[in-house]
Amino acid sequence: MDKIRFMVVSGFLGAGKTTTMIALAEHLSKTYGETAIIANDLGANLVDTNLTQTSGCTVAEIASGCICYQMDNTIDQIRRLRDKDGAVFVMSDIPGCGVGALDHVYHRLAEDCADEFTLSPFTVVVDPERLRMIMPERADINLPEELVYLLKLQLEEADLVVLNKADLLEEAGIHRYVDFLKTACPDIPVIVISALEKTNIAELADFITTHETALKNFSVRHNQEFADAEAKLTWYNRRLYLKTNDGGKIDCNAVVDDLIEGIRMGLIERKRNVPHLKTFATSGNGDFNKASLIGVDYDVEYAQKLLRPHKNLRMIINARAVCEARPLARLMDDALDEVCEKYDLDCQVFFTECFGMADEGR
Repeated sequence: MDKIRFMVVSGFLGAGKTTTMIALAEHLSKTYGETAIIANDLGANLVDTNLTQTSGCTVAEIASGCICYQMDNTIDQIRRLRDKDGAVFVMSDIPGCGVGALDHVYHRLAEDCADEFTLSPFTVVVDPERLRMIMPERADINLPEELVYLLKLQLEEADLVVLNKADLLEEAGIHRYVDFLKTACPDIPVIVISALEKTNIAELADFITTHETALKNFSVRHNQEFADAEAKLTWYNRRLYLKTNDGGKIDCNAVVDDLIEGIRMGLIERKRNVPHLKTFATSGNGDFNKASLIGVDYDVEYAQKLLRPHKNLRMIINARAVCEARPLARLMDDALDEVCEKYDLDCQVFFTECFGMADEGR
């Protein structure tokens, strides 16, 4: 049996890992062979899984924990994607604060499954805005210094750095970011893409299918600074159903806009931030709204908006916030209550979880 290629896609919250994996999977499935995605995060009910499914890509989900700490499950999922779906290439992301998959995942696969897996370069996706935190201007984007340290660790772990969101940059800006990366990460290749516009995806696909990991020795197993950085973040995940009380159709894009704005204002009021907030809302039939916010000072980005009015909406909210769990849960409830009152909506909440990495009992 031929070996299956596997790749981990790492990167900071909001860097565009999922969009990059979808663009790659679409291209590779046409040019290389059936390619599958594993959506991974610490919580359940993932926006990324739903978004990937709408693209038509083959997707599996590993939730409620990083793949680093459930390797038996990860290996089973890869094999299942190979045996059931015919995948010859599988890629998985890890949570946006994640560091350590090179140690926990790649080295484990190299030691125990070398005859079964070829390991493509350990790929780290970065976006220009977050990269400015460690560039000479040391941009202050209202994130704790501990999270800046996470970004530095992620770059150190990389076999390949992918500068995403090139569509937001002028040519001179691209050169400036690439020059910085080549200085900050010497001997690590850099590829510039726009996952949204699918720019240079073919170049990236060619690299990851013709190169393998250097299998560097890199570990954060006893790194207290990394633990301190993780402790700054709270995970929030909610799945809910909204419907109009009068049965009429309304502009559900406005509902999403106002809900995100309510969350933003709640965080600003408490002097807190959200490195990444994602929502996915659909009424079925392929019509959906996918929104992303990478901080309280930024505009909402949309992968797609709903094309027509609806009378009901299924929605998932994922937030990774620099905010304590209790106030985050309260401000989320307040924002939802305000939207329901404004648009006269009935709301049924099916699932909610809110936890900090340092919370007792985790």
